[in-house]
Amino acid sequence: MSLVWQADFYRSPLHDADAQVLWELLICDATRSFEYTATCPQSAANSSWLTEQFQLAAGEKMPSLIQVFRPQSLSLIEAAGRNLGINVEPQRQTLALKQWLQEKQYSIAVDKPPPSPLPNNLWGDEWRFASIQAGDVVEMFSDRPIPILSLPESLQPLNLGLASTTAIPGVVIYGGRRSLNLARWIAQARPVELNYIAGAPDGLVLEAGLVDRWVLVTFEDAEVAQAAQVYEQRKQQSKGLHFLLVQPDDSGMTYTGFWLLQSTRE
Repeated sequence: MSLVWQADFYRSPLHDADAQVLWELLICDATRSFEYTATCPQSAANSSWLTEQFQLAAGEKMPSLIQVFRPQSLSLIEAAGRNLGINVEPQRQTLALKQWLQEKQYSIAVDKPPPSPLPNNLWGDEWRFASIQAGDVVEMFSDRPIPILSLPESLQPLNLGLASTTAIPGVVIYGGRRSLNLARWIAQARPVELNYIAGAPDGLVLEAGLVDRWVLVTFEDAEVAQAAQVYEQRKQQSKGLHFLLVQPDDSGMTYTGFWLLQSTRE
């Protein structure tokens, strides 16, 4: 079984005897049955120090993957990972690590830019809110010939303990001839969650990557806003689980891209 670490390397509230700022490395696995910490002065906070610490933490069993949620940690951890042949993945869903940081009363907040508009050449013809019963999600999409499919095992309704009748909310985009290009763009952006943001106008914002944010659609229609509120209410009832579906048209015959997503709001 492959070993996956969640890691953070960032300035800590700690100082050494000379009042120098210390950087702290925290590593754990998804269950926190493994935890490792180390600190160094800011002058030593580099990929060489990290490489040595990863070797010390791993012993004889190196991880196959290190997940990193903090953008400021990513480049150094990636460099250390390359030194040891370990893959490094930008990943907001480092729940065990974030819980540990919160217990230590460390900040897990990251600065996020305002959302950018979706490139005009990608937008589909129409879109709508939808829902699928939890018991049907995997069966409906796992065996279909869908070019881009993201059904992470950890997010499958059964593994989240959701009743089969729970409504999983989502958004369906009919992309027409742009359907495949749109789905490829979404996949490359690494979608995390899709949120309704009330405003003037209202909109749907796609959270992607570590800090990227994209405005998928805006609207001022009161009925659509009401449907958006129902969408958010259903997300609360489904433990944040929701989906994004891209298909060429509304025939229901072919699907281009499907993503099972989960809210990560701290």
